[in-house]
Amino acid sequence: MSDSRAAIRYAKAVLDLAVQNKATSAVEKDMRSVVATIADSKELRAMLASPVINGETKKKALSTVFKGSNQVTLGMINTLVSNKRISILNEVALKYIILNEDLKGEGVAYVTTAVPLSADLEKKVLKQVAQITGNAVTIQNNIDESIIGGFVLRVGDLQYDASISNKLNTIKREFTSSL
Repeated sequence: MSDSRAAIRYAKAVLDLAVQNKATSAVEKDMRSVVATIADSKELRAMLASPVINGETKKKALSTVFKGSNQVTLGMINTLVSNKRISILNEVALKYIILNEDLKGEGVAYVTTAVPLSADLEKKVLKQVAQITGNAVTIQNNIDESIIGGFVLRVGDLQYDASISNKLNTIKREFTSSL
């Protein structure tokens, strides 16, 4: 089982528990904090990934770092530690955020472009994505100059790659396979 599938399963379980406890927004706030903290701390990422540091030490460190979090969040951390899956904590938090936004009828459309989106183009993309998904979405524009031009749109599990680099790679594959 891949880490991504495991992260989705843990995130769904945490979401179910948060719904039962009527704490979905508090847990989402905690998950956003987890993602931000892990992104900001190289040492924390190294500790989570380290097979040398035992689970109890990781649990104590994470309990200190995330002190004041909801009980559902702390329970998830303890479960990940006891199941030796704490290395996927960041991915579980990200998946939870996505699942909770879907539950609320909100979604995030990730648009990767070579240059920042203009306000007019952003409105057009929002309109199209709302028609496709039927949900209100917000746009997060990621800049990646390696795609050369065009865009890559990702909403939930759907991805549409209209980038120049993708088209060039397709042409390259067709050319090399015809030789």
